[in-house]
Amino acid sequence: MLAEILKIVLPALMVFLAGYLAISAMIKSETNRRKSELMFNNIKITTPVRLQAYERLVLFLERISPESLLPRTTKKGMLASDLHTALLGTIRAEWEHNLSQQLYVSKEAWEMVKNAKENIIKLINVCADRINPNETSMALSQKIIETYVELDTNPTTLAIDFLKKEVAEIF
Repeated sequence: MLAEILKIVLPALMVFLAGYLAISAMIKSETNRRKSELMFNNIKITTPVRLQAYERLVLFLERISPESLLPRTTKKGMLASDLHTALLGTIRAEWEHNLSQQLYVSKEAWEMVKNAKENIIKLINVCADRINPNETSMALSQKIIETYVELDTNPTTLAIDFLKKEVAEIF
């Protein structure tokens, strides 16, 4: 009698085990497929956003470089002290407008952008300290451009090159 029960139960257990293993493998395969699909969709969405962040940071760096910043900020009849204040205000406004981009770039890229901004501010402050605040804005502009040209490494160019390198690695 035990032998007859085993003849029925053993094949049933084997069929159950085979079914369980097949269904388990199918579920695992489907889960992996869905994860892959989800990752692909995330990449499809985040890549353009990341590229836009790099673009905006390059634009920010271009806009705060003295050769771009000075013509936009200088107004006729300004004193050096007025230009100094306006330059720092413009950089601050540009910076605040782009703060959220740090979410989409690497920590190193963000540090490069931040350092470039700080170095440009330092350059402007040093030049402003060397000029009489009551001189014309043209005197401060000249001092900034002269000092900027004399730099061994241009802070904005250095940061832009780093960003370009990172974007190249994305592709």
